[in-house]
Amino acid sequence: MKKFLYICLAAVLFSACGEYNKVLKSTDNEYKYSYAKKYFNKKQYTRSATLLEDLVTYFKGTADAEESLYLLAQSYYGQKDYQTAALYFNTYYTSYPKGEYAEQARYYSGYGLYLDSPDPRLDQKQTYKAIEELQLFIEYYPQSERAESAQNFMFELQDKLAQKELLATRLYYNLGTYLGNNYQACIITAQNALKNYPYSKYREEFMYLMLQSKYELALVSVDSKLQGRYREVVDEYYNYMNEFPEGKYVKQAQTYFDYAGKRITDNY
Repeated sequence: MKKFLYICLAAVLFSACGEYNKVLKSTDNEYKYSYAKKYFNKKQYTRSATLLEDLVTYFKGTADAEESLYLLAQSYYGQKDYQTAALYFNTYYTSYPKGEYAEQARYYSGYGLYLDSPDPRLDQKQTYKAIEELQLFIEYYPQSERAESAQNFMFELQDKLAQKELLATRLYYNLGTYLGNNYQACIITAQNALKNYPYSKYREEFMYLMLQSKYELALVSVDSKLQGRYREVVDEYYNYMNEFPEGKYVKQAQTYFDYAGKRITDNY
């Protein structure tokens, strides 16, 4: 019985491959297009994309030009080749800014790049591109039912960029005085991150790392800078406590404050 089923399955697969090869070799573009849509509807995106790659050029200026280009973009999207899909979605909404699928094209261009956004430790060029595409979608379609989800995806991507900055900030702090003043680099990186991503979920840790770094800087300061550095610790402590009076680093922050406060002289 199993052998019979395998034979039947092989026959079906062979027939399907034979059909596809026949379509590929056909010179009838309307016939090929009907099969491209058939494969697309069956979620056989590799086959539909292969056929549509040739057809979009042939269909330029015809009634099928707009739909075929959109289906090509969706075929790559279906294959999870989001970069290529974004390229064709971009081509679509640039060519047909008021086209039937313009809203979807703009949305999926950004959403696909969002899905393909790399690990925070890697280069974030694609993340920036995804944010740009999602922002443009919101600007063009502020009343769209997808606008809220696009906004949420943007927030997630911005948090990813903030996380990348957080990794750098932690690294500078951990390096300390190794081969230079890494505490100062930690402070500058954290300040820039807070400026660029003011609503990041990592805000508290950025602020705490700044406090830690200023405390460590005070410990290694020369006498002429010591009082100023201790005062910076106290100021940073108040900045942190004003925003996070019940934060997870309060206990250690209090320790830094107490230590610095006891060493500030009145005649500074």
